[in-house]
Amino acid sequence: MKTILHTATSRGHAYHGWLNTYHTFSFANYYNPERVHFGALRVLNDDTIAEGEGFDTHPHDNMEVITIPLHGAVEHKDSMHNSEIIRSDEIQVMSAGTGIFHSEYSKDGFGDTSLLQIWVFPNKKNVTPRYDQISLADVAKKDELYQVLSPNPDDQGVWIHQNAWFHLGDLSEGWTGEYTLKNPGDGVYFFVIEGEAEVAGQKLNRRDGFGVWETDTIAIKAIKQTQLLLMEVPMYF
Repeated sequence: MKTILHTATSRGHAYHGWLNTYHTFSFANYYNPERVHFGALRVLNDDTIAEGEGFDTHPHDNMEVITIPLHGAVEHKDSMHNSEIIRSDEIQVMSAGTGIFHSEYSKDGFGDTSLLQIWVFPNKKNVTPRYDQISLADVAKKDELYQVLSPNPDDQGVWIHQNAWFHLGDLSEGWTGEYTLKNPGDGVYFFVIEGEAEVAGQKLNRRDGFGVWETDTIAIKAIKQTQLLLMEVPMYF
């Protein structure tokens, strides 16, 4: 088993007044040659956006873009004519493919918005762009690691063009369990949204990230009430 620890305090950080953002991996003006990506996981940004503020229309291509609001709501518009509100109990995905433009704003009336924006390298380039979002309430299960993303359109959660699986866990203090990898050559990146956990013997605090690979199963314990995100991705792609 191999592991890598990225503590919350070691992340890149930028404050723009309207945006307070932390970067687990190199992004924008933050560059660390040892933290460019974890396998196919390219970006893990932890953003807080002031109410009514946001990102003006900008492009993406050949990337799988996943947004998970934690508090508040995101107002989304794109060149595929989608105009949606993404709330804190939902997950959104865009396959940028041949290219899309979109904007994201912290929706008025919902207060400041906290969200995770995640980019995953696709396994197919220049696909037709697509958009999807679902309610997590439809799949959430207390004290279980429930799937929210996969490579299969017919499976639970949203899907992307990559052999990746994301799970969330709302875990009670003292919960123990394990995660079994779907593919032996994959790695799993754990991110503690809230709480405190132990993963493969490593203690993790709020907003810590921890990558694990070259193993089949990974032991997990919730030291406190914990919200945990697991992202299984190919290490080589």
